[in-house]
Amino acid sequence: MKIIRNLGEITNKGSVGIGLTIGNFDGVHVGHQVLFKKINEECLASGLKFVVITFTPHPIEILTGADNFLINTYWERRELLENMGVDYLCEIDFTRDFSTKSPEEFVEEHILSSKLLKKIYLGYDFAFGTNKCGTFDIMKKICTSSNISVELMDKYQLDSESISSSVVRNYLSQANLDKVTKFLGRNFFLTGTVVKGAGRGKKIGHPTANIMTCGRRLIPPGGVYVTKTYHKNVTYQSITNIGFNPTFIKNAKQSTIEVHIFDFDQEIYGEELKVDFIKRLRDEKKFHSANELIIQIRKDIMSARNFFAYN
Repeated sequence: MKIIRNLGEITNKGSVGIGLTIGNFDGVHVGHQVLFKKINEECLASGLKFVVITFTPHPIEILTGADNFLINTYWERRELLENMGVDYLCEIDFTRDFSTKSPEEFVEEHILSSKLLKKIYLGYDFAFGTNKCGTFDIMKKICTSSNISVELMDKYQLDSESISSSVVRNYLSQANLDKVTKFLGRNFFLTGTVVKGAGRGKKIGHPTANIMTCGRRLIPPGGVYVTKTYHKNVTYQSITNIGFNPTFIKNAKQSTIEVHIFDFDQEIYGEELKVDFIKRLRDEKKFHSANELIIQIRKDIMSARNFFAYN
């Protein structure tokens, strides 16, 4: 997959045209996946290049100043889209000035800039231009005169519920991993760099890798989770604690993500881990002593090992 900034960067070498879709695609959930599968199949059958237009940063970040809301980082989104068969990812810089463009200006500058464009696929709820006043009908009216076909995709539902990135975020904020996994079509994951912590885990016999994630990421609620951890293409069973370490720290202001990787004793400071969240075991709680905490950690590890043994 090639990253571009404008459709005009796509040449006609070996291609009869372009088929594209537009959106933020945060999380690349199963609704997105259904859309991408259809487009990819039709592009392959017609000899078209499959192009996705998206925006960086996410419009919510610019327009509302929201933080800690992304299901995936922008780098993760790239990888997920590449796995869906996308040939070109056109990342448009989203700014406040850009948000004021009319639908006609947006199409003229960013869609009709390519003479190779043959077909546009729009999600059922897609809107564009200032105040999201651009609709499917407007896009179709503008593009028809340029002999570009525009198709509106059907709404995709699962468990009689419409799927959207907002719905996934809501379930994740509730730690409802069953729904999150079903709607993403995979486990929710975090990637981050291992940083030095206080070393308490090692002192009590259960060392942890403290990971620092992108500040824009949505983090699951505090608690202990059954997880899988990926390090250098090797998968390990693990448990992960998200929280404020109330047993040792009073009124901590910054939460931590601590991963205890089973049967693992490597020094990995500065290296990257990917952590899949599979099941929530319990809330974070304050223990009266380190010994109480050690006993609970042992129970958590046993619960996780039993889970992996039967799932």
